[in-house]
Amino acid sequence: MSRIAAEVWARLETSRPTGESLTARLAAPERTDRLLCAIDAELQRHLLVPLRVGEQALRDTQSRGLSVETKELSIHGHEPARYLDVACHDVAGHDALDLIGSEIAEALSRVGNSPAEIVHQVLAKWRRFWGQLPRHLLSREEQLGLFAELWFLSMWLAKKVGAEEAVSRWRGPSGARHDFEWLGRSVEVKATTSTRGPIHRINGVDQLAPPDSGDLLFFSLRLREEAGANHTLPDLVLLCCKQIDMDDEALAQLEAKLAQVGYSPAHEDDYAKLRLRVVEEGLFMVKGRFPRVTAATFTAGVPAGVESLEYDINLSGFTDLRIAKTVDELGSI
Repeated sequence: MSRIAAEVWARLETSRPTGESLTARLAAPERTDRLLCAIDAELQRHLLVPLRVGEQALRDTQSRGLSVETKELSIHGHEPARYLDVACHDVAGHDALDLIGSEIAEALSRVGNSPAEIVHQVLAKWRRFWGQLPRHLLSREEQLGLFAELWFLSMWLAKKVGAEEAVSRWRGPSGARHDFEWLGRSVEVKATTSTRGPIHRINGVDQLAPPDSGDLLFFSLRLREEAGANHTLPDLVLLCCKQIDMDDEALAQLEAKLAQVGYSPAHEDDYAKLRLRVVEEGLFMVKGRFPRVTAATFTAGVPAGVESLEYDINLSGFTDLRIAKTVDELGSI
């Protein structure tokens, strides 16, 4: 993920200011001249956005370790001026500040919202992730599972019903029985890296049980981990965000769901190391002879004392139940 370059701060710290003034440099001159990195006499780090006449002020103290104030500031070598001042109060927050700064710079480079709206939106996004900041990285299996769900959301469902509606149908992060649910239909999504074919691990007797009313579909995504592959989880997250970039409510919903599953942009550099090639994908109707174990499989009910059940299915011999190999083959959904 793009971030403010470390050398920007390093150069600032060699010319530490005194008194109430700040020393500043352009944060990302290749993208915008409206964002500065600055340090004060205590070496506290700031992101500064110079405000033009008529641009609105902003005050925000809701973010952990950060505050936003609108101030008249004296920058070394410049006349005093009015700025949005994003101040970082904790050294532990420097990495996050660099990520936030890069995102603000990117937004400022585009014609659109005002600086106050941009800073507010970026901080609101990061609060959603900070509020549930995971202690650990997602495991490899969790990364693969999330990749598969986002692949189905962006490459299949969004192309049929629109990205905003696709995000609303993504129910797995909130603990729903199936990954995607809407009236009359549910979809369970699975990823595999098996070299023997579309072999998937199923968890429990409810996972492939149909919804109370309607059909259950099964999306199978077979992946291969390769150093030269084109796809990564962060790239797919970015694609999903771009698909709904103009709908702030849907974007907030997507970001909240990513936070619920334990995904944080702060770890994107680590997640980008897992590079994936899509080998095979397909959407199946779960009915008839589709391989599954449900509560109905046991004529006398699930045996007493059985607390959990895991099993593998192999879909190689069930192509007759596959309703589409690509989204172009799929009708309405």
